[in-house]
Amino acid sequence: MFEYTIRRILLMIPTGIGITLMVFCILQLAPDGPFERAVRQIKQANIGSGEVSMASSDISGDSSELTPELLEKLRMQYGLDKPILVRYLIWLGLYPKESKSKIIKINKSFRESVDVLKFDTYKEYLLQKYVKVVENENNELVVIETGVGLEFDVPEVENPELKDNFDVEKYSTFKEFYEELPSNENIIKTWYMSDWIIKKIDSDKNLVTLVKKEFKGILQGYLGYSEKKGKNVSTLIGERLHISLFFGLTGLILGYSVCIPLGIWKAIKNGSRFDVSTSIAVFAGYSIPGYILGIVLLVYFGGDYFPLHGWRSSNFNELTFFGKVKDQLHHAFLPMLCYMIGSFATLTVLMKNSLLENLSQDYVRTAFAKGLSERRVIFKHAVRNSLIPLATGIGGIISVFLAGSYLIEKTFGIDGLGLLGYSALIDRDYDIIMGTLVISVFMTLVGNLISDLTYALVDPRIRFK
Repeated sequence: MFEYTIRRILLMIPTGIGITLMVFCILQLAPDGPFERAVRQIKQANIGSGEVSMASSDISGDSSELTPELLEKLRMQYGLDKPILVRYLIWLGLYPKESKSKIIKINKSFRESVDVLKFDTYKEYLLQKYVKVVENENNELVVIETGVGLEFDVPEVENPELKDNFDVEKYSTFKEFYEELPSNENIIKTWYMSDWIIKKIDSDKNLVTLVKKEFKGILQGYLGYSEKKGKNVSTLIGERLHISLFFGLTGLILGYSVCIPLGIWKAIKNGSRFDVSTSIAVFAGYSIPGYILGIVLLVYFGGDYFPLHGWRSSNFNELTFFGKVKDQLHHAFLPMLCYMIGSFATLTVLMKNSLLENLSQDYVRTAFAKGLSERRVIFKHAVRNSLIPLATGIGGIISVFLAGSYLIEKTFGIDGLGLLGYSALIDRDYDIIMGTLVISVFMTLVGNLISDLTYALVDPRIRFK
């Protein structure tokens, strides 16, 4: 079992690479991407019908005229100057990316922040280093660090909110260690190990373009940056993951807790009024998509009985423990019904049919012939074997909630991963799309492994080698 688990974990690597590579290529080749939208915004700005996007604000030059030079800079900014395979390797973190760029004059230094200690939203303490391009002994241009400097201004913290955010210990440590360093480039020591490299030299204007390269991708835990949201994708996912996990895991537990007993009872009462009536109700619910059911529930029960939208009330943090539990259940009840409705019928019917099949097997008739009670035969022998098909589907159900919650979260205004992914699709925010894809692929692969292990636990005949 251990060796099989290791093999499956190792197999996740090429599987994940294959899935993400395919989706990455589709997004990169799809029309109307970030590059095309930036170009369109610049054209709109030129005719006075829009503004230049924030994404293009880092491009040097004061003119927004759509020149070939500007187009090339835009292509470089979005990484389109590199082959698609190289872009994928950059996204993975196996190939260095140009994280920063700077145009300076030869023998003219510029400052780079090394560390930042924030006092509040307006003042900060900076530890800086100075970088310049000079000619070495062989008349070659090299990038050097000419030293470090310190800039700080201690504010008089009187506001209690600012005082709480002021890290006295960290500030004291920095100040004690660096207070004697002058804030200029004429400093103690010179290092020739700068991580800046020269990318382009303009001899006529005596200018050089410096770039800083670093490995920054999925393997380093970096999921990208959303220009639209103004945050790292990992931060956006982290802020919402608990919401989707709540609905997914709660729906999984409730689904199996209700569907398994219901399926067993339907099999025992096969053909009865109870079986027929519950089958009609179950399949009627199954025929309705989750988001459609959500709209119906909001029309008839929203407002008067349940909240119309949102994950929690605005005063949630001010409530008592039991008040928080009540508020959470109040907001989650209707969405939870929509989450469960799709798999409810499938699990119930699967459990019923599987149990009926096992009840017709020879080992069941043998057990009855030996005088075992009906209850003992059903629950000790038949039910265990009947759980095997359900065990194999656990992995799929674990991962489905992540991909299937888009429209449900949109309907109920729940700011979870589903709504984040929906907004990313509308806005063509490829970084968020790829970030959520990584989480979804990981959940699916882990879910499939859990299915296999659960299968082996339920069925003692299964032995993975």
